[in-house]
Amino acid sequence: MVKNTVTTVWTQKSQFETDNPSGYKFTMFDKSQDNGDVVGFAPKALMLSSLAGCSGLDVVSLLAKMRAEVADFRIEVTGELTDEHPKYYKKVRVEYHFSDSNLQPEKIQKAVNLSVTTYCGVMEMFRRFAEVETEIFLHTI
Repeated sequence: MVKNTVTTVWTQKSQFETDNPSGYKFTMFDKSQDNGDVVGFAPKALMLSSLAGCSGLDVVSLLAKMRAEVADFRIEVTGELTDEHPKYYKKVRVEYHFSDSNLQPEKIQKAVNLSVTTYCGVMEMFRRFAEVETEIFLHTI
Protein backbone atom coordinates (compact mmCIF):
# COMPACT_ATOMS: atom_id res chain seq x y z
CA MET A 1 0.00 0.00 0.00
CA VAL A 2 1.30 3.44 -0.96
CA LYS A 3 1.25 6.14 1.70
CA ASN A 4 1.77 9.85 1.15
CA THR A 5 2.73 12.18 3.98
CA VAL A 6 2.91 15.95 3.87
CA THR A 7 4.02 18.35 6.58
CA THR A 8 2.27 21.69 6.83
CA VAL A 9 3.71 24.46 9.03
CA TRP A 10 2.12 27.73 10.08
CA THR A 11 4.42 30.54 8.94
CA GLN A 12 2.52 33.74 9.79
CA LYS A 13 -0.93 35.34 9.86
CA SER A 14 -3.19 33.09 7.79
CA GLN A 15 -0.39 31.37 5.89
CA PHE A 16 0.97 27.86 5.92
CA GLU A 17 3.84 26.26 4.02
CA THR A 18 3.34 22.68 2.99
CA ASP A 19 5.60 20.17 1.35
CA ASN A 20 4.82 17.47 -1.13
CA PRO A 21 6.08 13.88 -1.30
CA SER A 22 8.18 15.03 -4.28
CA GLY A 23 10.04 17.42 -1.94
CA TYR A 24 8.68 20.73 -3.24
CA LYS A 25 7.00 23.30 -1.01
CA PHE A 26 4.34 25.91 -1.57
CA THR A 27 2.29 28.39 0.45
CA MET A 28 -1.38 28.09 1.27
CA PHE A 29 -3.41 30.93 2.69
CA ASP A 30 -6.86 32.21 3.46
CA LYS A 31 -7.67 34.32 0.43
CA SER A 32 -10.15 36.40 2.43
CA GLN A 33 -7.30 37.75 4.58
CA ASP A 34 -4.70 40.37 3.63
CA ASN A 35 -1.59 38.36 2.82
CA GLY A 36 0.39 41.18 1.25
CA ASP A 37 2.51 40.15 -1.71
CA VAL A 38 2.60 36.46 -0.78
CA VAL A 39 2.07 34.13 -3.70
CA GLY A 40 0.09 31.13 -2.64
CA PHE A 41 -2.94 28.97 -3.06
CA ALA A 42 -6.27 28.60 -1.31
CA PRO A 43 -6.79 25.03 -0.04
CA LYS A 44 -10.20 24.44 -1.63
CA ALA A 45 -9.03 25.77 -5.00
CA LEU A 46 -6.08 23.37 -4.77
CA MET A 47 -8.57 20.53 -4.62
CA LEU A 48 -9.93 21.59 -8.01
CA SER A 49 -6.39 21.82 -9.38
CA SER A 50 -5.67 18.32 -8.07
CA LEU A 51 -8.74 17.00 -9.85
CA ALA A 52 -7.67 18.61 -13.13
CA GLY A 53 -4.07 17.44 -12.75
CA CYS A 54 -5.01 13.86 -11.94
CA SER A 55 -7.39 13.49 -14.85
CA GLY A 56 -5.18 15.48 -17.23
CA LEU A 57 -2.19 13.23 -16.56
CA ASP A 58 -4.35 10.20 -17.35
CA VAL A 59 -5.69 11.72 -20.55
CA VAL A 60 -2.35 12.80 -22.03
CA SER A 61 -0.86 9.38 -21.25
CA LEU A 62 -3.78 7.56 -22.83
CA LEU A 63 -3.80 9.81 -25.91
CA ALA A 64 -0.08 9.19 -26.41
CA LYS A 65 -0.64 5.42 -26.24
CA MET A 66 -3.50 5.78 -28.75
CA ARG A 67 -1.34 7.94 -31.04
CA ALA A 68 -3.87 10.74 -30.77
CA GLU A 69 -1.81 13.60 -29.33
CA VAL A 70 -3.24 17.11 -29.59
CA ALA A 71 -1.62 20.53 -30.04
CA ASP A 72 -3.31 22.03 -26.98
CA PHE A 73 -5.22 20.63 -24.02
CA ARG A 74 -6.66 22.44 -21.02
CA ILE A 75 -9.08 21.53 -18.27
CA GLU A 76 -11.38 24.04 -16.61
CA VAL A 77 -12.87 22.95 -13.30
CA THR A 78 -15.61 24.90 -11.56
CA GLY A 79 -16.71 23.97 -8.06
CA GLU A 80 -19.86 25.15 -6.30
CA LEU A 81 -19.54 25.34 -2.52
CA THR A 82 -22.32 24.76 -0.03
CA ASP A 83 -23.65 27.87 1.74
CA GLU A 84 -23.33 26.45 5.25
CA HIS A 85 -20.25 25.47 7.24
CA PRO A 86 -18.31 23.36 6.79
CA LYS A 87 -18.35 24.56 3.19
CA TYR A 88 -17.52 21.85 0.68
CA TYR A 89 -17.96 21.34 -3.03
CA LYS A 90 -21.44 20.03 -3.70
CA LYS A 91 -21.30 20.39 -7.48
CA VAL A 92 -18.25 20.22 -9.76
CA ARG A 93 -18.05 20.73 -13.51
CA VAL A 94 -14.98 19.50 -15.43
CA GLU A 95 -14.54 20.80 -18.98
CA TYR A 96 -11.92 19.17 -21.21
CA HIS A 97 -10.81 21.42 -24.09
CA PHE A 98 -8.77 19.92 -26.93
CA SER A 99 -7.33 21.84 -29.88
CA ASP A 100 -5.65 20.49 -33.00
CA SER A 101 -5.96 20.58 -36.77
CA ASN A 102 -6.53 16.81 -36.84
CA LEU A 103 -8.63 15.88 -33.80
CA GLN A 104 -9.61 12.26 -33.25
CA PRO A 105 -12.92 12.58 -31.36
CA GLU A 106 -13.44 8.86 -30.67
CA LYS A 107 -10.00 8.45 -29.11
CA ILE A 108 -10.37 11.65 -27.11
CA GLN A 109 -13.75 10.50 -25.79
CA LYS A 110 -12.31 7.11 -24.87
CA ALA A 111 -9.32 8.64 -23.06
CA VAL A 112 -11.48 11.02 -21.06
CA ASN A 113 -13.99 8.29 -20.20
CA LEU A 114 -11.23 5.99 -18.99
CA SER A 115 -9.82 8.72 -16.78
CA VAL A 116 -13.21 9.69 -15.37
CA THR A 117 -14.50 6.16 -14.74
CA THR A 118 -11.38 4.06 -14.12
CA TYR A 119 -8.05 5.78 -13.49
CA CYS A 120 -8.43 9.16 -11.76
CA GLY A 121 -8.53 8.55 -8.02
CA VAL A 122 -9.14 12.22 -7.28
CA MET A 123 -12.24 12.10 -9.50
CA GLU A 124 -13.47 9.13 -7.49
CA MET A 125 -12.85 10.99 -4.23
CA PHE A 126 -14.86 13.97 -5.49
CA ARG A 127 -17.75 11.69 -6.47
CA ARG A 128 -17.99 10.63 -2.81
CA PHE A 129 -19.20 14.10 -1.78
CA ALA A 130 -20.12 16.05 -4.94
CA GLU A 131 -22.15 15.78 -8.10
CA VAL A 132 -19.51 15.70 -10.86
CA GLU A 133 -20.35 16.66 -14.42
CA THR A 134 -17.91 16.38 -17.33
CA GLU A 135 -17.96 17.71 -20.88
CA ILE A 136 -15.55 17.58 -23.82
CA PHE A 137 -14.97 20.50 -26.18
CA LEU A 138 -13.14 20.02 -29.48
CA HIS A 139 -11.54 23.05 -31.12
CA THR A 140 -10.17 22.80 -34.64
CA ILE A 141 -7.19 25.04 -35.35
